[in-house]
Amino acid sequence: MGMPANVEIGSHVWVEDPEVAWIDGIVINIEQDEVEVQTRDGKTVAVSLSRIYPNDVEAPSGGVDDMTRLQYLHEPAVLHNLATRYEINEIYTYSGNILIALNPFQPLSHLYDVYVMERYKGALIEGLSPHVFTIADVAYREMIKEGRSNSILVSGESGAGKTETTKMLMRYLAYLGGHSGAEGRTVEQQVLEVSRMIYIWFMLVNALKFYRAYALFK
Repeated sequence: MGMPANVEIGSHVWVEDPEVAWIDGIVINIEQDEVEVQTRDGKTVAVSLSRIYPNDVEAPSGGVDDMTRLQYLHEPAVLHNLATRYEINEIYTYSGNILIALNPFQPLSHLYDVYVMERYKGALIEGLSPHVFTIADVAYREMIKEGRSNSILVSGESGAGKTETTKMLMRYLAYLGGHSGAEGRTVEQQVLEVSRMIYIWFMLVNALKFYRAYALFK
């Protein structure tokens, strides 16, 4: 869905850009179903009315922590909000009850220590910044309350950080489960050791599938 029909000269919009995906600009001319937009980098582009999207210039400068609060929920607005938060090291953003995580490609150990886990333990989603611990905590509390198994879906492209996110989830769930363990090991240590074994098994299974496929078409 593109720009509403009431677009006018001076409207702030988003247009596609081959280098940065989307770039903001201002409508400077309208000719039937085509508009001219002066982009932030000083260029003037002509695009179809259906290919521009409204830009909320009154949005908070640091972005919003829940994208359901965005005035416009379209692709450029979502990507801009995520990029804005990423620039200030806010790698987590909610979209309703879904948590979006961006790979920081650097250690952020201060986000996952015991102090942070204690802060998120039993806390309301609205009370703290978006965090993977909140998702784990809500799933755990619902499991206890309803007395049945629960699950957390972690998805994303290769390199998105799924493995690290899963480790953090398991670490927090182990923390909630208690600190005592057998043979001098904590519950957290035992769970993480099992997760490494599962990950290795998963990689071996995929390698075996690849080998069989390669042998079949060789």
